[in-house]
Amino acid sequence: MEEHLNNELNEESGQNTSEEQTNATENNAEDISFKSRIDLSELKDGITLIKNEVEKVIVGQKEMIDMLIASILANGHSLIEGVPGVAKTISAKLLAKSLDVGFSRIQFTPDLMPSDILGTSVFNMKNSEFEFKEGPIFSNMILIDEINRAPAKTQAALFEVMEERQITIDGNKFKMELPFIVLATQNPVEQEGTYRLPEAQLDRFLFKIDVDYPNLDEEIEILNREQNLKGGAKTEQVTSHLTKVQINKFQGLVEQILIESHLLKYIADIIVSTRNNPFLYLGASPRASIAILRASKAFAAMDARDFVTPEDIKRAAIPVLQHRVIVTPEREMEGITTKQIIKQIIEAVEIPR
Repeated sequence: MEEHLNNELNEESGQNTSEEQTNATENNAEDISFKSRIDLSELKDGITLIKNEVEKVIVGQKEMIDMLIASILANGHSLIEGVPGVAKTISAKLLAKSLDVGFSRIQFTPDLMPSDILGTSVFNMKNSEFEFKEGPIFSNMILIDEINRAPAKTQAALFEVMEERQITIDGNKFKMELPFIVLATQNPVEQEGTYRLPEAQLDRFLFKIDVDYPNLDEEIEILNREQNLKGGAKTEQVTSHLTKVQINKFQGLVEQILIESHLLKYIADIIVSTRNNPFLYLGASPRASIAILRASKAFAAMDARDFVTPEDIKRAAIPVLQHRVIVTPEREMEGITTKQIIKQIIEAVEIPR
């Protein structure tokens, strides 16, 4: 009898010990559970609001919208390329309308002059002095429609303002109000009356975003929405949410996203591989490696992570590099594209573990 009680006590004691161990394990698991070192909750909620507003009008094109949002978070400019009618311009306008910031649209034409964009000094008869009259570039978000329709001298006027967020007129510097983001569109098909963008200007765009045709289901949804709209303005459906202060704050949070040293080397390996690739006439510059770093941090923040992963870097590589490298003439004649070569480079470079 006594032996039986001892066995029961031992079993009960074992169960208690087991339960204590289980509880201790659960408590330890809670202690070591992942907690973001940077509060990204406001940023995540803000991105969700923007996406919901844009998707009220735009059907599909989720990758383009993600890229545009990432470029804003990374404080970079984007070049949107696609055939006419795939919602390049309307997407940029809707994105700007979903933000409570200044917006300016500039339609590039062959007769456009640099002063039409930047502004010019005007003589004031009252005080007999020249006064600077600001051009449409003085805003927070600038949509440049058909950027390749303006001649080289007009395109060159954007070099300083896109890189340094300032312009120099008559020896005077004028700083842009932050945030300052340029979204430009171009049509890759039509060549008549267009001017190819120089490499120096292409290099100032963080992303080049390719916009494809919608699929069958998306095309049907586009027609249904157009039918239900019944002549109403599409932009009236979009409400502004994020302010300039919030966007500047989000850009600051993105800069704080952590990245390990072995991932920095991974970015460098990809960039150096573009310079040594026999299929490429021109490789990527150090500005491209910095662009991948900034873009990968933006993608991490959009996923509510305070650290960069190799997948973020791989996702950023193609839109960052495809307009910065040039295929050799022989390979171009064979139909090989920069996107194909970049994919091969990414597959060839070992992913750090």
